[in-house]
Amino acid sequence: MSDPVSEKPERSRAAKWTRRGFIGAGAIAGGALVVGVAVRSGNPVGKLKDIVAQGEGEALVNAWVKIGSDNLVTAIVPHCEMGQGANSTIAQMLADEMDVNWENVRVMDAPADGNYVSQHAVRTFVGPGTLPDRPNQVSFMEPTYDGLFTQIGKLAGAYITGGSSSVRSTGQNGMRIAGAAAREMLVASAAKEWGVPAAEITTQNATLIHAASGRSEPYSAFAAAAAEQDLPRAPRIKTVDEYKLMGTPAPRKDIPSKVDGTAIFGVDAGPEGENLRYAAVKASPVVGGAIASMDASAAKEMRGVLQILNMGDFVAVVADSYWQAQQALNTIQITYTESENDSADTATMFAGFTKALDEAGDSGGNSKADYGDAVGALADAVTKVEAEYKVPFLAHATMEPMNCTAWVRDGKCDIWTGTQVPLMARDGAAEGAGVSADDVTMHSVLLGGGFGRRLTPEYTNQAARLAKATGYPIKMIWSREEDTAQDFYRPADISRFTGGLDENGKVICWNNVHCTEDEPPEAPLVEFYDIANVSVRNAEVEWPVRLGAWRSVAHSQHGFFVESFVDELAAAAGKDPVEFRRELLKNSPRHLAVLNGAAEMAGWGSPLPEGHGRGIALARSFNSIVAEVAEVDMTGETPKVTKVYCCVDAGFAMNPDGLKAQMESGIIYGLTAAMYDEITIKDGAVEQSNFHDYKMMRMDDAPDISVQIINGAPDNLGGAGEPGLPPAAPAVTNAIFAATGQRIRELPISKHFA
Repeated sequence: MSDPVSEKPERSRAAKWTRRGFIGAGAIAGGALVVGVAVRSGNPVGKLKDIVAQGEGEALVNAWVKIGSDNLVTAIVPHCEMGQGANSTIAQMLADEMDVNWENVRVMDAPADGNYVSQHAVRTFVGPGTLPDRPNQVSFMEPTYDGLFTQIGKLAGAYITGGSSSVRSTGQNGMRIAGAAAREMLVASAAKEWGVPAAEITTQNATLIHAASGRSEPYSAFAAAAAEQDLPRAPRIKTVDEYKLMGTPAPRKDIPSKVDGTAIFGVDAGPEGENLRYAAVKASPVVGGAIASMDASAAKEMRGVLQILNMGDFVAVVADSYWQAQQALNTIQITYTESENDSADTATMFAGFTKALDEAGDSGGNSKADYGDAVGALADAVTKVEAEYKVPFLAHATMEPMNCTAWVRDGKCDIWTGTQVPLMARDGAAEGAGVSADDVTMHSVLLGGGFGRRLTPEYTNQAARLAKATGYPIKMIWSREEDTAQDFYRPADISRFTGGLDENGKVICWNNVHCTEDEPPEAPLVEFYDIANVSVRNAEVEWPVRLGAWRSVAHSQHGFFVESFVDELAAAAGKDPVEFRRELLKNSPRHLAVLNGAAEMAGWGSPLPEGHGRGIALARSFNSIVAEVAEVDMTGETPKVTKVYCCVDAGFAMNPDGLKAQMESGIIYGLTAAMYDEITIKDGAVEQSNFHDYKMMRMDDAPDISVQIINGAPDNLGGAGEPGLPPAAPAVTNAIFAATGQRIRELPISKHFA
């Protein structure tokens, strides 16, 4: 069998882009054009040519789009496809700016290379609010500033898919610009060749047209010549009235392969033609623990077992099949070293939270927002309302458990895996294999769910270590039990509120203290509500478990906290929950429009059958505003959510079908957590193990969901993957209160109806 790594052309490290510009292009053998957004002059890009273009003589600058000699346009997207459809939407934005038919567009994952870090995505996380407000009036920023963010991104391994950032960052502020630049360069090339003014040339369906002379040619005819044109410093971006593809439900490019079964996920991937071995692994269930000893006598005698390894921090069985490996692993008796976390349990942690909140009191802790005088205003309140809310740790429970295929030989390492952070995954494998990151080839594939779980590289590190230790190409798959036990969990939290109302039932003060260090920082804030005196703080606590980003991050907790307390204030004021919020939103017209949209969809105020209730909740997250109304049936032994009405303003829906699908997905994910789920700790270890004790919402329990879209700010896009989740839990608990008078202040809801 030939070595696939040695067959690859040697990557050039010499070529550099030296022109001080922002848009770069390069000709490729065969008459193709590669265009991208530069980050700073002198950025080394030569090594990308063999990966992306497989041609000679090109000058690539963080290249995101290429035109082939067949006139097909390929969008090279620096994000991962994990079911959200964002890569197709980003390509859709590129195609619209280039005037290319959707059927002539292809999507390619950018290689796991630092030069493909999107500085726009990095800014979304590191420096929000720094991007141009109007992308159709591009005034490119100083290149060293862009370079700074890109270098930060590289250092953090921030070739990242998360934070609902792909479309609103890379798409809006990167891919559209690259597409507009490519179109202008092609037009300039044709104008020069035909001897006509560029203003007389139009573009349509990837074709350049000069109506006066009757001439027309495909883009591919001028791709090579376009690279010789001056680089446009500020290409004109289309306005909304000029959109042809943006704003339409263009079919996603990833769906056909998922329907016909040809889609490749991590558990499918690996080197073709090689005899893979399979590994099952088990690490210490307690954070900080290691392997003290093991008795593998029974496992050694089992069929198909090839090797049993004590890797220090985990035990692995390598066998001819995954089933054989896992069954053998299950027989191994393992003892673990002592850890300072051995005594950790849920009750103790929450007692620590309570103590920290007690110590913070009315004004202590770390300030997140402070305006007016929240403490002083309470003394003037006619009505005082206090409430405390509690949410548990949560696991991600992706349908595809953690897995990675690794092959280490000749000082090189190849890995096949689904990840939200390819550079970090590559670096994790490099450390495990004992090679440099440049000697790791990352084969990115589709992700069977992410939700923040695939933002860590520990599983690529494990697989590379096993491949190096065994000499085999290894496909390592975590069991569902290992996946649940070794997750990076959504933090548990307690949040306390004190609010005050005046004689008219208007909120005059809002005082909140909670435990999490919020990510993102705006998650607990209520600036869109008209409240004059606000204090929001957090108290520092200990976390003896691994914590990680979970879908919608801290918005998932604070959506429940904030909108539950708003409902309690409305009840104390004797006002309808929608009318109460309308008064608070008088200075926030976009929020008010979304609230009204959801209420109108649900027929708010119309009668419901006995034992049924409606609840409403509103949240702004990832620059999108979402309101949801839930209807619940309380006539059975447990609550049943029958309908959810969702109104969303994400600025502009680049693909309405995609936005609706993500709202539905976020709602289902949020309802699952709200209704059923919690991770509990005993003796330092997670007590849950599989779907029997960490439930997923099934089809027969899922509500009917209706989604309405408002395009309230076309030049200020919001995210889609996460904003549908935060209102889900409070909409349901508020509906339960409307139906029964029972206020749910602790999740999951199932705890109250056991």
